[in-house]
Amino acid sequence: MPIQQLTVQEDAHDTRVDIYVTRALGELIPSRMFVKRLIDAGKVSANGKSVKAHYKVCAGETIRVDISPDDYPDDRIKPEAIALDIVYEDEDIVALNKPAGMTVHPASGNYGGTLANALVHHFNALSDVNGARRPGIVHRLDRETSGIILVARTNMAHARLAKQFEERTIEKKYVALVEGEVQFDEGVVEAAIGRHPKYHDLRRVVLTGTTGSDTAKHAVTSYTVIRRSPKLTAVALFPETGRTHQLRLHMRHIGHPVLGDENYGNKGSFSRLALHAQAIFFKHPRTGLPLELSVPLPGEFLPYI
Repeated sequence: MPIQQLTVQEDAHDTRVDIYVTRALGELIPSRMFVKRLIDAGKVSANGKSVKAHYKVCAGETIRVDISPDDYPDDRIKPEAIALDIVYEDEDIVALNKPAGMTVHPASGNYGGTLANALVHHFNALSDVNGARRPGIVHRLDRETSGIILVARTNMAHARLAKQFEERTIEKKYVALVEGEVQFDEGVVEAAIGRHPKYHDLRRVVLTGTTGSDTAKHAVTSYTVIRRSPKLTAVALFPETGRTHQLRLHMRHIGHPVLGDENYGNKGSFSRLALHAQAIFFKHPRTGLPLELSVPLPGEFLPYI
């Protein structure tokens, strides 16, 4: 990219240089923070002299911005040789048993060690429907949730699986260890879920007629008791909808938070979040034939099953 030379106009006089450059270069600039990094690297000058971000430009000045392709953030996932527990693989899809503690794809503050980093190391071709940072990712599991997850190797497979998720024809079974002894052998929890008013990464159950109920999303979970133990119950959970943190919120809503849940329960009650995606039932994206895949329960669950 050629060096950008800008002449400051009267209406921009006395504007901070980082703000001025961000506005002047428009779509060439990803963010104001990007401009600040250029300034810190000495790549922005006013009338030939390097400036700091707080410098205020003057009308008539020439602002020079030196941007190279290497300055732009690389959205490509870095391959990492992380072992994968592959339970099914063909030319269209891969099914994996994700361990607890692994994030599915990079996000702010967590750019390595993810499932996506492992995928691009192990597979030459993955769908790019969801962009470069989510190669093959059709759905996700929370970082602390273990279990089965589907990955699309082609865009065709991705689109057809995504449609099944959208139409709610994919069935999933989770196993959880929850606090207390669940009274009924089976039941249904129907409670809308909305954003937390204070913490953007959390959710909450929103009752009809209360603040936020107009934007909360309908959510339904069925459960079946597997085994009751003193002070805890093993349950099978079947989400009929796919809301963020749905299972964890619904179990807390009925008075039985998932063990080890630092957000909605008691982190110290178990060695990890006691939630595991055990099985998934769907139609193969190419053949249309029904396919049911499952993974074993984690060893730490077995004494309670």
